[in-house]
Amino acid sequence: MSSQKTLSQNEQKVLAAQTAVDTLVEKGILKSGMKVGLGTGSTAMPAVDRVAYHIQNGNLKDIKAVVTSFQTENRCQDLDIPVYSMNDRRIGGVLDVAIDGADEIDPDCNLIKGGGAAHVREKIVEYNSKVLVIVADQSKVVPHIGTGFKVPVEIIPDARQAVVNQLEALGAKCYLREGVKKAGPVVTDNGNQILDCQWEKPIEDIASMEVKINQIVGVVENGLFAGKNPIAFIAKEDGSVEVRNLK
Repeated sequence: MSSQKTLSQNEQKVLAAQTAVDTLVEKGILKSGMKVGLGTGSTAMPAVDRVAYHIQNGNLKDIKAVVTSFQTENRCQDLDIPVYSMNDRRIGGVLDVAIDGADEIDPDCNLIKGGGAAHVREKIVEYNSKVLVIVADQSKVVPHIGTGFKVPVEIIPDARQAVVNQLEALGAKCYLREGVKKAGPVVTDNGNQILDCQWEKPIEDIASMEVKINQIVGVVENGLFAGKNPIAFIAKEDGSVEVRNLK
């Protein structure tokens, strides 16, 4: 009697990313000539690799990529994927599709992003994309968000205490993100700091909380993503892939 192999978390990430990109190409959601946002993190990187695979095989041509971090820019350079800014006239501030990972995803496909401190650029890219595609492993699926993975809030350093006061008034406990192998706080690609925020009870209205946090003076952007209804590819340890919102 043969036993079924259980996929590791890393294997699930690769499976989700490859399945997503292959499906997008097959269905014509991702095709030649498109402007494509490419995200950041351990699940987004296999998606970048898969886009490069389709370019090398001739399935995709004239792809113009906009990236969300130095990490992604470096990977695109290694893979010969042309990179542009959102302000480039050939991009015009609008993308056809964006592909990225998530730190948490709830049943309504609300997201927490920003574990890699890139959520400001991710939101700029993804909220200005016609289609958002999320790839994830099954550990990222939760019944509600806000009480487990902390919501990152990028802030202007001089506003830290004032922002903390107002986030606490919204029910959050705030933690300044500290660097690893670096003394002091994490500094984002934009030169700012990160507050990681956690609630004792589930956030009832994700979209409303996203807006309330951003209305605090000194906040640059937060890691709640409720403004899009993404297509989601979620790989499971049994080798299956759950697909949400794909028409």
